Amino acid sequence: MGYIIATSVITVFAFMVFMFVMAQIKKNNSIVDIGWGIGFILIAISLLITVNPLDAKDLLISAMIAVWGVRLALHIYIRAKGKPEDFRYAQWRKDWGDKAAVYAFFKVFMLQGAIMLFVALPLMVVFNSFDVQLTMISFAGLLIFITGFLFESIGDYQVYRFKKDPVNKGKIITTGLWKYTRHPNYFGESLLWWGIGIFAVGSDLFWLAFASPLLINFLLVKVSGVPMLEKKYEGRDDWEKYKKVTPAFVPLIGRKG
Repeated sequence: MGYIIATSVITVFAFMVFMFVMAQIKKNNSIVDIGWGIGFILIAISLLITVNPLDAKDLLISAMIAVWGVRLALHIYIRAKGKPEDFRYAQWRKDWGDKAAVYAFFKVFMLQGAIMLFVALPLMVVFNSFDVQLTMISFAGLLIFITGFLFESIGDYQVYRFKKDPVNKGKIITTGLWKYTRHPNYFGESLLWWGIGIFAVGSDLFWLAFASPLLINFLLVKVSGVPMLEKKYEGRDDWEKYKKVTPAFVPLIGRKG
């Protein structure tokens, strides 16, 4: 496991240094969000190249990571194309003043790299085990991953189409998957990582894989996901009405579901 962790750390560190340099050239630290999915793909590629022998589980979890990572990176790139630096990063740049580059290196890029390594634990756990067979639990994890991936993808596409229509300018989307949860994309992201964690069951140290979805859940529900986005709409009449009839996270489940 030590070799696998070391390979992943070197890969992520090199990638985040590259992203940091690009961000300073473009004066836009929010490009780190585009790199989130790509970083996991690079970890998978580095392990596919360096770990031998490979088995079906290694290849399948790498494919899962690749499909998720490519879609997410493209979605964030399309959403951000032609727009200024995201308001969160712009505010931090203002707060940090002359030391913005130094703070960004550690508090944005290196921090995100550390979180990325932690979230990638299921991938490392699977690669750490040799000749592990696919089981019904593996396929259950794959099914949960697919369900979460569809929730995230469809939710992102629906809000993209909604915002693209000039008629909806200034409005809040309450249709499609957004009728059943205020954050179908975040719910899907959380669910797919639970699927990846379950997929790792049967591998050595499989219990370690569940640290990943637990962290994702915590970040999305308590830190940078739901709270940060909902704070933006607090006090709006249409938002408060929407909140009263739509669950915050899990579709159809909760006090308002």
